[in-house]
Amino acid sequence: MLVEPLSALRYASSPRRTAPRRTRRTDRAAGYWRRLLPALALLALVTRLPSFLHPLWSPDEGYLAVQARILADGGALYDTVVDRKPPLLPWLYEATFALFGDESAGAVKALAVLAQLCTAALLAATARDRWGDRAGRTAGVLHLLVSIGLNPEDTQAATFEVFMLPFTATAVWCAGRGRWGAAGLAVAGALLTKQTGGAVLVPVLWLLWRASPARAGLSRLSAGLVLPVLAVALVTTPAGFLFWTVTGSGAYATFTGSELHVLSRGMANTALLCLACAGLLPPLLRTLRGGGRGTEGPGAGARASAGTGTADLWLWLAVSAAAVLLGFHFFGHYFLQLLPPLVLLATAALRLLPRDRLASALLTSACICALFLSWGVLAPRPELGHVQRLADAVRARTAPTDRVLVWGIHPETYWLADRTPASRYLTAGLLTNYSGGRDGPEVGEKYGVAGTWPVLVSELRARPPALIVDDSRGKPFAPERLPTLRKLLARHYEPLTQTVDGAVLYVRSPGD
Repeated sequence: MLVEPLSALRYASSPRRTAPRRTRRTDRAAGYWRRLLPALALLALVTRLPSFLHPLWSPDEGYLAVQARILADGGALYDTVVDRKPPLLPWLYEATFALFGDESAGAVKALAVLAQLCTAALLAATARDRWGDRAGRTAGVLHLLVSIGLNPEDTQAATFEVFMLPFTATAVWCAGRGRWGAAGLAVAGALLTKQTGGAVLVPVLWLLWRASPARAGLSRLSAGLVLPVLAVALVTTPAGFLFWTVTGSGAYATFTGSELHVLSRGMANTALLCLACAGLLPPLLRTLRGGGRGTEGPGAGARASAGTGTADLWLWLAVSAAAVLLGFHFFGHYFLQLLPPLVLLATAALRLLPRDRLASALLTSACICALFLSWGVLAPRPELGHVQRLADAVRARTAPTDRVLVWGIHPETYWLADRTPASRYLTAGLLTNYSGGRDGPEVGEKYGVAGTWPVLVSELRARPPALIVDDSRGKPFAPERLPTLRKLLARHYEPLTQTVDGAVLYVRSPGD
């Protein structure tokens, strides 16, 4: 008679025994993040303070700002304005300008601070899941310290890699927790921010392969990845999306023509990155040589015993390095993609070394961060000054409704002058291949994106620009080296005696 009541009592009392334990874990996690997130937020803001000192840091920011204005005025991506990049970041700029105005990029810069904070927090969450609380704090802080360890033009600009990294970090974190649908969405977000962000799919697939069972996870991962990409392709037009993000960049992605030029750039940026990671590389190399000694340290607990491997992180680093090499341009901002796996690998190495190694790594990284921060604050910006003077001259020579063609690599001139571009091609690079960083041999009309010159000619005939600015200043894309543009200027325009730092302004010929 008493069996049934006693059995019922046991089952009824079971939740009461486990609930406090579950509550303690939740409270402990909440307390951990309440302490860590404000510190990371402050560090993210400090490291990106230089980004607020100038209107723009790079031509990429200018390109995005001009795209956003054109889209807000009813333009269509991959039609009335084009670029080789996926649409997520132009849409983000457009939405931000719609909410906060397009006279300043301050709101986008604030979002870049948030993007770095999210990346740091996600890396902290990944490290904490694998190795404990202290590892989480280490990963979050190290990422923010090394995140500005390149030329400030590459790290302080609110451009593609900065907004791509939160997606890549999310993908690996979700995959580590078996959330395959969310991991697929994160990979899609990275891919739709910049094509090379899709490299994170490789470590995600590795983690899926290691999971059991993997078949159901594969379907969720595939759906999360494929559906957003298809949706974006349909919204923008599939043919235009495919051409401008994949098939239309053949000349851009070749190595021939400027080998020494791009290799020297690659070596310089590699050296800068090694300097920035001077606190991370020694412990990582020490553990690779088998020199790691010590214990996991406090905070690791039982969670550290589950999934302490780093094979997926090495794979992530390898495919990120391949993404940096892709196209053989080695721009500094490309190297930002290496930082998340490097930070996690260094965090894993530091937990195997004595505690004083962690303090040394953090101190070294903080000192070098201060060096790069000072560079960002104090470095002169001569090109920005030139573009601002050029924008003033354009504004003085044209009416607000006039269309202008700036023949150069600084699309921010349109944005600063508040004038509408006369062509969907915002730089000379798309028409000459100079945007690939080429120094001469493979720059010209025949190296431009296929089909662009006939479109440019038709645009200029349909709506002749009131002003053409030759901002080539001796570069290989100068009009005298381009027959089509040279003939157009000779027939319909005449140069002004006024020049701006070597840039020549052309107005329409009288009676034309």
